[in-house]
Amino acid sequence: MTLSVDIPVSSSVSEVLDTVSIREGGFSDILHSIGDAKPVKDLFAEAGPRKAWHAEHADVLARCDLSEQHVHLFPKVGLRIIAVWKRTVKGPTLADIKADDGMVPVFSNSLAPVIRSVLGENLSSGGFAVITTPRRRHKERNFACMVAASLAQNLGIPYREDVAIARTKQRIGVDFEPGDIPPETNLICFDDFVTTGSTLGAMNRLLAPMGKNILYIVGVDNQ
Repeated sequence: MTLSVDIPVSSSVSEVLDTVSIREGGFSDILHSIGDAKPVKDLFAEAGPRKAWHAEHADVLARCDLSEQHVHLFPKVGLRIIAVWKRTVKGPTLADIKADDGMVPVFSNSLAPVIRSVLGENLSSGGFAVITTPRRRHKERNFACMVAASLAQNLGIPYREDVAIARTKQRIGVDFEPGDIPPETNLICFDDFVTTGSTLGAMNRLLAPMGKNILYIVGVDNQ
Protein backbone atom coordinates (compact mmCIF):
# COMPACT_ATOMS: atom_id res chain seq x y z
CA MET A 1 0.00 0.00 0.00
CA THR A 2 2.27 2.76 -1.27
CA LEU A 3 1.79 6.25 -2.58
CA SER A 4 4.85 7.76 -4.22
CA VAL A 5 6.05 11.22 -5.14
CA ASP A 6 9.47 12.46 -6.20
CA ILE A 7 9.85 16.23 -5.87
CA PRO A 8 12.28 18.62 -4.18
CA VAL A 9 11.25 19.73 -0.71
CA SER A 10 11.15 23.36 -1.87
CA SER A 11 8.18 22.64 -4.15
CA SER A 12 4.72 23.68 -3.09
CA VAL A 13 2.28 21.22 -1.58
CA SER A 14 -0.01 21.67 -4.59
CA GLU A 15 2.80 20.29 -6.75
CA VAL A 16 3.15 17.34 -4.39
CA LEU A 17 -0.51 16.46 -4.77
CA ASP A 18 -0.34 16.91 -8.55
CA THR A 19 2.33 14.20 -8.75
CA VAL A 20 0.72 11.64 -6.42
CA SER A 21 0.55 8.18 -7.95
CA ILE A 22 -0.73 4.90 -6.60
CA ARG A 23 1.11 1.68 -7.26
CA GLU A 24 -0.59 -1.67 -7.76
CA GLY A 25 -2.18 -2.88 -4.56
CA GLY A 26 -2.47 0.66 -3.20
CA PHE A 27 -5.41 2.45 -1.60
CA SER A 28 -8.83 1.42 -2.83
CA ASP A 29 -9.71 5.01 -3.73
CA ILE A 30 -7.39 6.85 -6.09
CA LEU A 31 -6.66 10.36 -4.88
CA HIS A 32 -8.63 12.77 -7.05
CA SER A 33 -7.57 16.10 -8.46
CA ILE A 34 -10.02 18.97 -7.98
CA GLY A 35 -11.29 18.61 -11.52
CA ASP A 36 -11.99 14.90 -11.11
CA ALA A 37 -13.78 15.07 -7.78
CA LYS A 38 -17.50 14.31 -7.89
CA PRO A 39 -19.99 16.03 -5.61
CA VAL A 40 -21.12 13.84 -2.73
CA LYS A 41 -24.74 13.71 -1.66
CA ASP A 42 -25.17 15.09 1.83
CA LEU A 43 -27.00 12.43 3.84
CA PHE A 44 -27.60 14.93 6.62
CA ALA A 45 -28.67 17.86 4.46
CA GLU A 46 -31.73 19.74 5.64
CA ALA A 47 -33.45 22.70 4.06
CA GLY A 48 -34.69 25.64 6.05
CA PRO A 49 -33.33 27.78 8.87
CA ARG A 50 -31.74 24.84 10.72
CA LYS A 51 -29.33 24.10 7.86
CA ALA A 52 -26.79 26.67 9.05
CA TRP A 53 -27.10 25.37 12.61
CA HIS A 54 -26.41 21.85 11.39
CA ALA A 55 -23.28 23.00 9.56
CA GLU A 56 -22.12 24.72 12.75
CA HIS A 57 -22.81 21.64 14.91
CA ALA A 58 -22.15 18.85 12.40
CA ASP A 59 -19.86 16.94 14.77
CA VAL A 60 -22.82 16.42 17.10
CA LEU A 61 -25.10 15.05 14.38
CA ALA A 62 -22.83 12.97 12.15
CA ARG A 63 -21.27 9.58 12.80
CA CYS A 64 -18.29 7.49 11.73
CA ASP A 65 -17.61 3.89 12.69
CA LEU A 66 -13.90 4.12 11.66
CA SER A 67 -14.11 0.48 10.57
CA GLU A 68 -12.76 0.98 7.06
CA GLN A 69 -10.35 3.59 5.79
CA HIS A 70 -11.53 5.57 2.79
CA VAL A 71 -8.47 7.62 1.90
CA HIS A 72 -9.36 10.27 -0.65
CA LEU A 73 -8.52 13.77 -1.84
CA PHE A 74 -11.41 16.19 -2.22
CA PRO A 75 -11.93 19.90 -2.94
CA LYS A 76 -13.20 22.39 -0.38
CA VAL A 77 -13.00 26.20 -0.39
CA GLY A 78 -10.39 26.12 -3.14
CA LEU A 79 -8.16 23.67 -1.26
CA ARG A 80 -7.41 20.02 -1.83
CA ILE A 81 -7.82 18.09 1.40
CA ILE A 82 -6.83 14.51 2.19
CA ALA A 83 -9.20 12.55 4.43
CA VAL A 84 -8.73 9.08 5.90
CA TRP A 85 -12.38 8.26 6.64
CA LYS A 86 -15.83 9.27 5.44
CA ARG A 87 -18.79 9.63 7.76
CA THR A 88 -21.17 6.71 8.08
CA VAL A 89 -24.81 6.23 8.96
CA LYS A 90 -24.01 4.08 12.00
CA GLY A 91 -21.30 4.19 14.62
CA PRO A 92 -20.29 6.66 17.33
CA THR A 93 -21.05 10.32 16.80
CA LEU A 94 -18.16 12.58 15.95
CA ALA A 95 -18.73 14.30 19.30
CA ASP A 96 -18.30 10.95 21.08
CA ILE A 97 -15.11 10.25 19.14
CA LYS A 98 -13.67 13.60 20.19
CA ALA A 99 -14.50 12.86 23.83
CA ASP A 100 -12.59 9.55 23.81
CA ASP A 101 -8.85 9.86 24.51
CA GLY A 102 -8.43 6.32 23.17
CA MET A 103 -9.17 7.70 19.71
CA VAL A 104 -6.01 9.84 19.69
CA PRO A 105 -3.63 6.97 18.74
CA VAL A 106 -6.23 5.58 16.33
CA PHE A 107 -6.19 8.85 14.39
CA SER A 108 -2.43 9.36 14.69
CA ASN A 109 -1.52 5.82 13.62
CA SER A 110 -3.92 5.99 10.67
CA LEU A 111 -2.85 9.43 9.42
CA ALA A 112 0.93 8.96 9.68
CA PRO A 113 1.28 6.27 6.95
CA VAL A 114 -0.81 8.36 4.54
CA ILE A 115 1.38 11.42 5.09
CA ARG A 116 4.57 9.37 4.70
CA SER A 117 3.24 7.87 1.48
CA VAL A 118 2.37 11.26 0.01
CA LEU A 119 5.51 13.15 1.05
CA GLY A 120 7.99 10.28 0.78
CA GLU A 121 11.62 11.18 1.39
CA ASN A 122 10.79 14.87 1.45
CA LEU A 123 9.47 14.45 4.99
CA SER A 124 12.91 13.53 6.30
CA SER A 125 14.61 16.43 4.53
CA GLY A 126 13.68 18.91 7.25
CA GLY A 127 11.55 22.02 7.25
CA PHE A 128 8.29 20.25 8.15
CA ALA A 129 6.03 20.70 11.18
CA VAL A 130 2.53 19.61 12.20
CA ILE A 131 -0.03 22.26 13.10
CA THR A 132 -3.75 22.30 13.75
CA THR A 133 -6.66 24.70 13.83
CA PRO A 134 -7.31 27.11 16.74
CA ARG A 135 -8.66 26.00 20.10
CA ARG A 136 -12.17 27.37 20.39
CA ARG A 137 -14.71 25.36 22.36
CA HIS A 138 -12.23 23.08 24.15
CA LYS A 139 -9.31 25.12 25.43
CA GLU A 140 -7.76 22.62 27.86
CA ARG A 141 -8.49 19.17 26.45
CA ASN A 142 -8.56 19.68 22.70
CA PHE A 143 -8.87 16.54 20.61
CA ALA A 144 -7.34 18.01 17.44
CA CYS A 145 -4.34 19.32 19.39
CA MET A 146 -3.83 15.95 21.08
CA VAL A 147 -3.90 14.12 17.75
CA ALA A 148 -1.61 16.69 16.10
CA ALA A 149 0.96 16.35 18.90
CA SER A 150 0.81 12.55 18.66
CA LEU A 151 1.04 12.69 14.87
CA ALA A 152 4.14 14.90 14.99
CA GLN A 153 5.81 12.48 17.39
CA ASN A 154 4.82 9.61 15.10
CA LEU A 155 6.38 11.37 12.10
CA GLY A 156 9.45 12.56 13.98
CA ILE A 157 8.88 16.25 13.26
CA PRO A 158 7.93 19.22 15.48
CA TYR A 159 4.40 20.05 16.59
CA ARG A 160 3.74 23.79 16.61
CA GLU A 161 0.70 24.73 18.69
CA ASP A 162 -1.40 27.88 18.78
CA VAL A 163 -0.34 28.90 15.27
CA ALA A 164 -3.68 30.65 14.71
CA ILE A 165 -5.97 32.44 17.15
CA ALA A 166 -9.77 32.55 16.90
CA ARG A 167 -11.42 35.42 18.74
CA THR A 168 -14.86 33.80 18.54
CA LYS A 169 -16.25 30.26 18.71
CA GLN A 170 -17.92 30.72 15.34
CA ARG A 171 -16.91 28.20 12.65
CA ILE A 172 -18.54 29.63 9.53
CA GLY A 173 -17.12 32.71 7.79
CA VAL A 174 -14.26 33.31 10.20
CA ASP A 175 -10.77 34.71 9.87
CA PHE A 176 -7.95 33.90 12.26
CA GLU A 177 -5.23 36.07 13.75
CA PRO A 178 -1.57 34.99 13.78
CA GLY A 179 -0.32 33.27 16.90
CA ASP A 180 3.02 31.48 17.18
CA ILE A 181 3.87 31.22 13.48
CA PRO A 182 6.23 28.27 12.86
CA PRO A 183 9.69 28.84 11.41
CA GLU A 184 9.20 25.83 9.12
CA THR A 185 8.11 26.49 5.54
CA ASN A 186 6.27 23.18 5.01
CA LEU A 187 3.30 22.62 7.29
CA ILE A 188 1.03 19.63 7.75
CA CYS A 189 -2.26 21.11 8.93
CA PHE A 190 -4.46 18.56 10.68
CA ASP A 191 -8.11 18.87 11.60
CA ASP A 192 -10.18 16.10 13.11
CA PHE A 193 -13.30 16.58 10.95
CA VAL A 194 -14.19 18.81 8.02
CA THR A 195 -17.70 19.75 6.88
CA THR A 196 -17.81 23.15 5.19
CA GLY A 197 -14.03 23.59 5.02
CA SER A 198 -14.39 27.10 6.44
CA THR A 199 -11.83 26.53 9.20
CA LEU A 200 -9.16 25.21 6.85
CA GLY A 201 -9.92 28.04 4.43
CA ALA A 202 -9.23 30.51 7.23
CA MET A 203 -5.94 28.74 8.00
CA ASN A 204 -4.93 29.04 4.37
CA ARG A 205 -5.79 32.74 4.21
CA LEU A 206 -3.59 33.30 7.25
CA LEU A 207 -0.57 31.17 6.32
CA ALA A 208 -0.33 31.05 2.52
CA PRO A 209 0.53 34.79 2.18
CA MET A 210 3.45 34.11 4.55
CA GLY A 211 4.93 31.73 1.98
CA LYS A 212 3.97 28.55 3.81
CA ASN A 213 3.43 25.32 1.86
CA ILE A 214 0.53 23.55 3.53
CA LEU A 215 -0.70 19.96 3.29
CA TYR A 216 -4.25 19.71 4.64
CA ILE A 217 -5.23 16.36 6.12
CA VAL A 218 -8.29 15.44 8.20
CA GLY A 219 -9.57 12.41 10.00
CA VAL A 220 -13.20 12.33 8.84
CA ASP A 221 -14.68 13.88 5.72
CA ASN A 222 -18.05 14.92 7.12
CA GLN A 223 -19.66 16.01 3.84
